[in-house]
Amino acid sequence: MEIPTQISSLSEHLPDFVWNLLLLASSIVSGISVQHILRIISRSLFRNNGPTSTRQLLVNRLRLPLNYFLPFVFMESVLPFMRLSVVYNHYLDKTIQLLLIISFGFILIRVVKLFEDYITIHYDITKTDNLKERKVRTQIHFIRKLLILIIVLLTIGAVLLSFESLRKLGAGLLTGVGVGGIIIGFAAQKSLGNLLAGFQIALTQSIRIDDVLVVEGEWGRVEDITLTYVVLKIWDERRLILPITYFIEKPFQNWTRIGSAITGTVFIHMDYSLPLEPLRKEFIRLLENNPLWDGRIKAMQVTDAKVHTMEIRALMSARNSSDAFDLRCNIREKLIAFIQETYPESLPQHRLRENTQIGIRGSDLINSTNEGSGS
Repeated sequence: MEIPTQISSLSEHLPDFVWNLLLLASSIVSGISVQHILRIISRSLFRNNGPTSTRQLLVNRLRLPLNYFLPFVFMESVLPFMRLSVVYNHYLDKTIQLLLIISFGFILIRVVKLFEDYITIHYDITKTDNLKERKVRTQIHFIRKLLILIIVLLTIGAVLLSFESLRKLGAGLLTGVGVGGIIIGFAAQKSLGNLLAGFQIALTQSIRIDDVLVVEGEWGRVEDITLTYVVLKIWDERRLILPITYFIEKPFQNWTRIGSAITGTVFIHMDYSLPLEPLRKEFIRLLENNPLWDGRIKAMQVTDAKVHTMEIRALMSARNSSDAFDLRCNIREKLIAFIQETYPESLPQHRLRENTQIGIRGSDLINSTNEGSGS
């Protein structure tokens, strides 16, 4: 009982300004101290101190908002003991309440991002077979954006409702909510359509983060899915921005809808004199020695017979579209090199023959002209 009595007697002898300043300083120090204690507790509970540990995620996401929130909590608790006039006390109390609401909303946003970080660590999309990971990452990506939007709207609403004048204004406008809702519905048709389209994509998984798509004649990967648009990273580092409703209303190619494995093709056109069996054996040998081939599909067939050449199609499979592209280029180059070295006479010859025939016809024409002039 002696310590509170001494504090009370000390406060009576201090000027009001000094006493209020001490209370504010003590609330800030108390908030920082509690935040430091929480960090020590988290360090003891989560032993793993790596960059992706649970403790590190908690510290990275919650340290900054707690630095604001906890001092405001202690300021609110010491406010009744401050020596302020009624007017100043009212305005300071209202300001602290607003700051508490905003900082608490900040904490909720960081908690949502913390949850997304935790999911991101446990569902790595960099591995080869990442279908499940891309599904979860796409859903959590959309949910995170939606929750943050809801938190921001609720925070703004709480701030506005804390003012008595705005509450009265809201009660007066309540009768016009029905008409206003219809007007807003018509005005925000596209925005609501985008939001519903985002829900549909997140649930049906027609596209996912890191999916390989062919859209508007462009090949690329899905880099980001927002509430209103989708970012497609083209192979040459360009970005194609499309409204999210595009993927509901128009057709597009998804090369990784079920899995990342894909079949690639190589077409070559050669003369009919080329023996097919040695070429087929060389094709199989090249595939079996290529690390990009996944071992599933290997086939070579003559798929068309043209006037001067035959069309040869080579089929091969790879783990993903990027590997398939590199594999096709590699096999195409080595097959052409094999034919050039082993069967050079089987390269397409029709152009050379046509030129030769033109040359023969031209010489015949010159000879007949000379004979006519001589006669």
